[in-house]
Amino acid sequence: MQDDPLVCLELYNWASKQPRFLHDVSTFHITIKKLGAAKLYQEMDDVVNQVLAVANIGSEALYNTIIYYFTEARKLTRAINIFKHMKNSVKLNCRPSIRTYNLLFAALLSRGSNSYINHMYMETIRCLFKQMVDDGIEPDIFSLNSMVKGYVLSLHVNDALRIFHQMGVVYNCQPNSFTYDYLIHGLCAQGRTENAKVLCKEMATKGFIPSSKSYNSLVNALALGGEVEEAVHYLWELIEKQWSADLITYRTVLDEICRQGRTGEGMRLLKQLQEKNLVDRHAYRKLLYVLEDEYENSIDN
Repeated sequence: MQDDPLVCLELYNWASKQPRFLHDVSTFHITIKKLGAAKLYQEMDDVVNQVLAVANIGSEALYNTIIYYFTEARKLTRAINIFKHMKNSVKLNCRPSIRTYNLLFAALLSRGSNSYINHMYMETIRCLFKQMVDDGIEPDIFSLNSMVKGYVLSLHVNDALRIFHQMGVVYNCQPNSFTYDYLIHGLCAQGRTENAKVLCKEMATKGFIPSSKSYNSLVNALALGGEVEEAVHYLWELIEKQWSADLITYRTVLDEICRQGRTGEGMRLLKQLQEKNLVDRHAYRKLLYVLEDEYENSIDN
């Protein structure tokens, strides 16, 4: 069919009016794809309603495409309704697959803007995951990571750890670097640096490298917990891995060193960072100004 979505829609509408012509799965699918990709969601919605009005037509791929574009349009309720339609279908090739569930997990995880909203959506994710397992669909790494990430975002880190420990044993699916990164970030947010360090070391034994976000989270959490030597150790490890620390991380470490009365040590670290071109001139001046402003007496002494 035509590349232009509006021309495609015209052809679709014209064909619909022809005597003895009936759309099949392929014409519905192509039209919905074209309209969805062009963000013509209202027009797409009209075609979807026509699909739903025809008994015993559809395919898993068609319904997954509909769900995908409804989630892109932020029409989550419509996406869930399509999922329910699939669940109730008498045709086995229209039932939800692992891809269907993963589309919904991704959409639900993208909705949260704070821990309360994430907590609300996490309950839906948890119910969907249970349905999926009960229906005999084996979770893959994406769906398991969705559970881990969802629990971390909703501040249920122990539940995230439970899923993590079940991955290889119950679901025969080994954690990947994303699994570890979600957990390290969640543990650090709760100040559980010992657990986070254990996971960092476990990552290394499996050939994974923590992400920049994980390292920054760990360095910040260690510094805020007063573990300055450990924070500096992981800061240099972060740098050796070619990741970049953010300004907040540098400031947190330097601030804690100086707060412990080791201002000279803090100034030397800042100088090292500048000499290695790890902070530009603007960042160096900003950090120096903060240290001089807050710890002026210590520097003078």
